[in-house]
Amino acid sequence: MYYIKYLTFVIAFFILQTSNLLAEKIVYLNIEKIMKTSKAGKSIIKKINQTNEKNLKKFEKIEEELKNDEQDLIAKKNILSEDEFQRKFNSLKKKIEDYKSLRQTTIQDITTKRRKASSEFFKKINPILGKYATDNEISFILQKKNIIMGKTELDITDDILEIVDNEVSKIKFE
Repeated sequence: MYYIKYLTFVIAFFILQTSNLLAEKIVYLNIEKIMKTSKAGKSIIKKINQTNEKNLKKFEKIEEELKNDEQDLIAKKNILSEDEFQRKFNSLKKKIEDYKSLRQTTIQDITTKRRKASSEFFKKINPILGKYATDNEISFILQKKNIIMGKTELDITDDILEIVDNEVSKIKFE
């Protein structure tokens, strides 16, 4: 008898919780689309791409110099004394290590700047989402990437994109 009362209570509890959840307004948002298509997001992506291209050209130039130095050293291997060859080899090895270190540091620096700019972007979007949720009596805003399937009417991406373009014009990226 106790189990029947307990089971009835549990079933009633789940029914009440489900009905409360269904009364809540839930929407979803494609945050990646906003990042890629908003004015501020585009400016961040453009600056990142420009920085990457600039660094790529710089690294290609350094790699070309290192290859030329290596070929020059190989060509002179039989001409140079063993000590002189070893000294130049160590010097080339040091240049290669410095290049790898510079490249790694640059990549980490760009990654840090990208994360910082993205974080700043999301800090500016959060109040917009909060105001939108309050104005439209929305209980939950989920990311689209976490949704398997949903009605297209629940997608608020375009509405938020329009608001973001009007309120956030640029994000600082150094």
